[in-house]
Amino acid sequence: MQIDFTKKLLAWNGKMNKRSMPWKGETNPYRIWISEIILQQTRVEQGTSYYKKFITAFPTIQTLAKAPEQEIFKYWEGLGYYNRCRNLIATAKIISGEYKGHFPSAYDEILKLPGIGPYTAAAIASFAFGLPYPVVDGNVERILARYFGISAEAGSAAVKKLYVSIAESLLDKKNPGIYNQAIMDFGATICKPQNPLCNECVQSKNCQAFQQGWINQLPVKSSPIIRRERVLYYFIVTAGKDQIWIRKRSGKDIWQNLYEFVLWETGKIIPQAQIKQSAFFKKHFGNQGFQILYISPTFNQILTHQSITGLFVHISRQLPAMEGYQSVHRQSLNEYPFPKLIADYIKILPGKESW
Repeated sequence: MQIDFTKKLLAWNGKMNKRSMPWKGETNPYRIWISEIILQQTRVEQGTSYYKKFITAFPTIQTLAKAPEQEIFKYWEGLGYYNRCRNLIATAKIISGEYKGHFPSAYDEILKLPGIGPYTAAAIASFAFGLPYPVVDGNVERILARYFGISAEAGSAAVKKLYVSIAESLLDKKNPGIYNQAIMDFGATICKPQNPLCNECVQSKNCQAFQQGWINQLPVKSSPIIRRERVLYYFIVTAGKDQIWIRKRSGKDIWQNLYEFVLWETGKIIPQAQIKQSAFFKKHFGNQGFQILYISPTFNQILTHQSITGLFVHISRQLPAMEGYQSVHRQSLNEYPFPKLIADYIKILPGKESW
């Protein structure tokens, strides 16, 4: 059954797989690494533009290692999960320094690098160096669950180990890169999460889910994530003519190293009258005659474990100094990396009459 699966997958790949991507067939480990990290964040359609811009701006590991972090974060802006960007920078510096700019070619060495887990290490090892390591992500687990009729709930270490073991038995050891790309493409185009193309599937004869009518039941999903609800008020505060106060986020919270406006986290939507009466407003603006000119509609951003609602408050008058903040020209805001929620607002930032 395993041999039959592999033969049919490779035959499908050679004759029917028409999926095209700019990194497909790439053997440069740096470019493979960049594409894999970006694709952890987004779909291929959106990731393609990010990949092309990133590779153009930072064509080698050395250029990435030497680039200012603010510039790198700006190119990452909108992808989310910025810890991966921080790991990207850390890994680039390690390879540029300890490995003299050459990507390590051993799987275990690749796996030691910041932000690189078994899936990404297997992709780099197989695509760039022809090493026999299978890629196992959610797409591959879905294929294996359906084909072998695996009803165990996804997510546990034991179930992950099971999928890795099966994937290793299916891997074409002589052509691991071709096999790994084929099974990823198969999951993206045929054995899709929703509405899989079972009638076009070369594996359907032996697929337990298809034969038993379990397509919609497999794989068994893990318990849904409960997201923390957060409400963030951002105050657009001017420091002078066309100057706005911003700061870089620090600490262990979300969006570390990205920038933001003056922040007040409330936990709920607040009526405008209560905003002016709040301790936050009185502390920062209330004793200086400030008035609220405009409050934006809500902007939303969903993170893995958090649901963020943001509102933007424009206030009257200038504030000559704000501890912990820096003033920047309004036209320079696009040079700074912001969370997507704020970046989306900057694109439609109201005219001068609103601040």
